[in-house]
Amino acid sequence: MSLQFKPAICNEIYEKWPLQDACRSMRRIGYTGIEISPFTLAERPGDISSAQRREYRDIIQSEGLRFVGLHWLMVSPKGLHVTTPDPDLRERSWRHIIDLIDLCGDLGENGVMVFGSPQQRCTRDHLTPAEAARNFTAGLASIAPHAAHCGVTVLVEALPLNQCDVITTLAEAVAIVNQVNSPAVRTMFDTHNAVDESEPHASLVDRYFDLIRHVHINELDGRHPGTGSYDFKPVLEVLRRREYRNWVSLEAFDFTPGSEKIANDSLRFIEREIEQLAL
Repeated sequence: MSLQFKPAICNEIYEKWPLQDACRSMRRIGYTGIEISPFTLAERPGDISSAQRREYRDIIQSEGLRFVGLHWLMVSPKGLHVTTPDPDLRERSWRHIIDLIDLCGDLGENGVMVFGSPQQRCTRDHLTPAEAARNFTAGLASIAPHAAHCGVTVLVEALPLNQCDVITTLAEAVAIVNQVNSPAVRTMFDTHNAVDESEPHASLVDRYFDLIRHVHINELDGRHPGTGSYDFKPVLEVLRRREYRNWVSLEAFDFTPGSEKIANDSLRFIEREIEQLAL
């Protein structure tokens, strides 16, 4: 049984590259999907015209890539917060998520939206983590029908404690997915964000596999795969055994080595890891 995952890469790794040049480089290296940070396109999703959306979609397709989805959802505009006790701010913030759902649907079919956004969902104004999680769940439930209508899946991302105090384990993310109870809301697994998990990562991926729609790969310190000591093989083995067919997407936070080196070295490293599973 081979692992037939689809390799994708997050576009902010290419920093200020024009989209067409970045797509061409990604495809040449061997990626088949592109995951986009919306702030790299515009400060507000509503500022991106229909013509621009068609242009971005055409560029991605013409360079032989598929649009995977969006992540880093709330880097811009500044000041939004989805769990705040302030109802007006919370409403504006979820309106932003609806605008992103529209953008995601316009850029490609069956897109995902990775909902991390630590600073925009963490506790504030004396809210407890449980209260913030309830607000987050209610917000997700309110936008789920629109996501389903647009063919978009919103993914609840667990975050480490050094980033956020709301939804810090995969089990907590899954609990929220089950509460919302919509096919348009699922979860994902990120190797870097699982640093605080108490169980082996492969065991978690196996247990919650049916609700995991997307996978991010990087080292525990945020560098690209192969530069640290993280053992990707157990997780990859579970994905192979469970016949995972969705995207495995490279996300990195240290761009110092350069865009193409990060992209190439990471994909070659993961390919070697997969080859060794069969030995």
